[in-house]
Amino acid sequence: MSEEDPAFTNAKKIMHSIDAAKPYEDVADMVVENAPFLCQSDALKDATTVKGWCEWMGNFATNIAPDCKPTVHNIAWDSTNKTALLYATYHAKHTGTGGPMEATNKETNTHYCYIVMMDATTNKCTSFTKVWNDGYCLKELGWA
Repeated sequence: MSEEDPAFTNAKKIMHSIDAAKPYEDVADMVVENAPFLCQSDALKDATTVKGWCEWMGNFATNIAPDCKPTVHNIAWDSTNKTALLYATYHAKHTGTGGPMEATNKETNTHYCYIVMMDATTNKCTSFTKVWNDGYCLKELGWA
């Protein structure tokens, strides 16, 4: 059995760390400076870098849905393009004091995908994309 590509190892660490709402410092050495975060979602329009996305998730998990957690269904690696793909469902219930309103005690089970592009030389993340239907999620949480 061959060793796993170090870029794939780092991509998985970054994805899992962000989903676990770990501080950005835990993955900063695996991300190029100001690496873009892309997501076609109004809820995340202000998160434009991987660092910003990490901080958004930290706030969500700490202040809005403290018991949130992902269920990862699949992780794939394209070694030619140095791209990791993750498909998961995020489970969250708005019980915290943060968010756009008082706790709704409603929950969401929202699907999403990550596309993480890695540099072949440095094994660092150069771009992080989330594919997610924020409108569906916000309705489930009772925010829309």
